[in-house]
Amino acid sequence: MDRRRLLLALACAAQFIVVLDVSVVNVALPSISASLGLDETVLPWVVNAYALVFAGFLLMGGRLADVIGRRRAFLAGLALFCVASLVGGTAVEPGALIAARAVQGLGAAVLAPATLTLLTTTFPEGNDRTRALAIWAAVGMAGGTAGNLAGGVLTEYLSWRATLLINVPIGVVAAPLALSLLARDRASTAARLDVPGALTATAGLITLTYGITQLRDADSLAVAAAFAGLTLLALFAAHEARHSDAALIPVRLFRLRAVSAGNVVLLLAGACLNPMWYFLSLAMQELLHYGPLATGLGFLPHTLVSILLGVNVVPRLMRHVGTRALIATGASISAAGFGWQSLLTPDSGYVLGLLGPGILIAIGGGLLNTPITTVVTSGVAAEDAGAASGLMNTTKQVGGAVGLAAVAAATATADRAPEALAAAYGHAFLLMTGLMLATALATAMLPRTERTEAVAS
Repeated sequence: MDRRRLLLALACAAQFIVVLDVSVVNVALPSISASLGLDETVLPWVVNAYALVFAGFLLMGGRLADVIGRRRAFLAGLALFCVASLVGGTAVEPGALIAARAVQGLGAAVLAPATLTLLTTTFPEGNDRTRALAIWAAVGMAGGTAGNLAGGVLTEYLSWRATLLINVPIGVVAAPLALSLLARDRASTAARLDVPGALTATAGLITLTYGITQLRDADSLAVAAAFAGLTLLALFAAHEARHSDAALIPVRLFRLRAVSAGNVVLLLAGACLNPMWYFLSLAMQELLHYGPLATGLGFLPHTLVSILLGVNVVPRLMRHVGTRALIATGASISAAGFGWQSLLTPDSGYVLGLLGPGILIAIGGGLLNTPITTVVTSGVAAEDAGAASGLMNTTKQVGGAVGLAAVAAATATADRAPEALAAAYGHAFLLMTGLMLATALATAMLPRTERTEAVAS
């Protein structure tokens, strides 16, 4: 196997565990609660500690690869992630588990953009990069789906602790491979890490995300947090404009229409596709009364369709169809799938209730994921590759957090009767239908792109 394929395998393995841990504990939460004695007010932080720190530090993590070098950033992120997984998997106190999940999020924030930067600097623009990004994107989608499946299998047959400890052997294999494959690169003398900008952006994103997730309770603290988050992000934007020589996100990136418009489309898509796992997992267990393993297996078609389409079909399509058309088509197909999914009832069977709409959602997501990744990383100078990938990953995570909070707030119900639950989940999937249609319309802002060969030339 040549060096580039090994580098692709390394980047995909790292991306897989990062995305896996966004969802792997979802099915295990009841077991964690029983084991460590977490009440319903603390339990959500097992998920949020990872997600909030991950989203908040992604911008700094992306720029870190440009400042200290890709090799150092990759190894540092991998080490933090795997050590935190070990600590969390052996935790006997709730505080230790939540702290470990936060450190996992920090490691993931460094590791995730480093994997994309590794690919965009190894594969030149054109067919080779398109295929590499297709595999990377498909593995990322598989990680999100596999998190639910792996969480169900590991919890049912081993323990909830295995959902975290599984990362350790992956890290043990990946670390020496990274040491041998990644060339030693010097710390940049031109690029500097914008620490004030990093702190402001991180605090703003974490505060805003926290506020949004709590807004459905109409809590004054949540409103204040959301307002403070928006204020901090406005200060961050002003700071970046004044200090463009060492900006965390160089303002020149937003002069590229592909980057600015592409991240808007990505935000809308993330606000729909990421929360899908949350609502569909709850619907399977609360409405259809599936167990952990059955719930995990219910997501298997999403994984298989996404991988087959993303790796084998989309790169070929991109040679003949423009990326804007593929993204709009994918969003429209997913919108149809979410519309179908909104018809789920307590009496629905698996084929018509989950499999049919799930295949449409997976086809649509598979069609749009690789093209939008290609768009938001195209035309970016090598010295800004880490910043661009960090911005892309941040956009996806923030979009997911905003989408989840907004849809949950709009569809929350205290009535646990089957009819009330079916109505609530139906409304949630209808809102996702609207978000996907908005994504399709937003593709009009993207620059016209031709086939992959045209991009390469």
